[in-house]
Amino acid sequence: MVNASGIDYEAVFQALPSAVALFTTDLVYADVNEAFLSSMGRSRDEVVGRRLSDAFPDDPKDPAVTGMRKLQASLRWVAATGQRDAMTLHRYDVEYPDQPGVWEERYWSPVNVPIFGPDGRVVLLLHREEDITELIRTRSDRGGGGRATVVEAELYNRARELQEVNERLREAHAREREVALSLQEAMLPAPGPLRRHRAAVRYRPAVGTLNVCGDWYDLVDLPGDRIAVAVGDVVGHGLAAACVMGQLRSALSAASRVADGPARALEVLGLYARSVDGAESTTAVLSVIDGTNRTIAYSSAGHPPPALLHPDGRVDFLDQATDPPLGVRPEHVPRPQAETAFTEGATLVLYTDGLIERRREDIDVGLARLADSLTRHQGANPETLADALLADLTPPAGATDDTALVVLRP
Repeated sequence: MVNASGIDYEAVFQALPSAVALFTTDLVYADVNEAFLSSMGRSRDEVVGRRLSDAFPDDPKDPAVTGMRKLQASLRWVAATGQRDAMTLHRYDVEYPDQPGVWEERYWSPVNVPIFGPDGRVVLLLHREEDITELIRTRSDRGGGGRATVVEAELYNRARELQEVNERLREAHAREREVALSLQEAMLPAPGPLRRHRAAVRYRPAVGTLNVCGDWYDLVDLPGDRIAVAVGDVVGHGLAAACVMGQLRSALSAASRVADGPARALEVLGLYARSVDGAESTTAVLSVIDGTNRTIAYSSAGHPPPALLHPDGRVDFLDQATDPPLGVRPEHVPRPQAETAFTEGATLVLYTDGLIERRREDIDVGLARLADSLTRHQGANPETLADALLADLTPPAGATDDTALVVLRP
């Protein structure tokens, strides 16, 4: 593959001096370089397209050696978390290619790294390994071998202890991630059927997070052919931010059902947020769509403005009722509210700042990028448009902030 700069990355990959392999997320070899094949004594056809466990199984006669299974655990952890894992000194025996059933004792220093797709999800796993067998193997004919052997044995023992600690940490992280995902699913369920409205929702965590954060969305059917749509963003990541998010989302959902308009609902949320630790500086926006009058009333607490895509491809940002985030003002002040009209075929898009903001970039650049994407995909249904926005606006290396997105056709 040659890019615009004329660099042949396939040639670079094959020329790397270290043994390198690419895995799919289900642990199938996608590619390997020449150093890997030379180190393992295999041909390309014997490796590429095969599962790790099939290409290089553990020695069934020695259950104490579990190198392949430990490597599998590391790769699966990297795929699940999006985090790099530098394994400690690792014994991974390799079967002699010309002597079936005979394994050679080998030692490695592996590193496993995630490779992200345009949507921020892990699509490949890069595995690099250094063969350190000669460093560990005892050679009696070497001068001073006795002392060296003691040092190497101590190194191996310490490395094994570190590996065991790493495995326990990975197991604990996996349990925490399972709890986080269950919490996220409970607090951000897929929206139920809406009266004559079509909606799509998306949630994307930042790269390297637990897949749980403080971003939220909500859709609520109201009396009189009206629907309330909200998104919000609690400062921070992880379980603490998610717990605050759950409280605020529930409070705003309840307030939007009884308050006289979105501004009053956000006022109630602001008063409630003062009693919730960690809720300060939360941003939120609430829109109430009236299908009978074809109007959208909205109010924002320091949140990026909703985008209204008209049938002719024109985009308006609803930014005429913006106030500071929750908990910023020391005294209660009524929040502003604005209203705009829409025509049949319009689309309303609410989102959190992870969709548009980039480091060292003015927010207007991100808003222009969003407007351009909306115009190019004008006419798409909400599900298709939601996927297109994430594909267009997510950085190649993955999002550095969480993203919640709602696309609604009133």
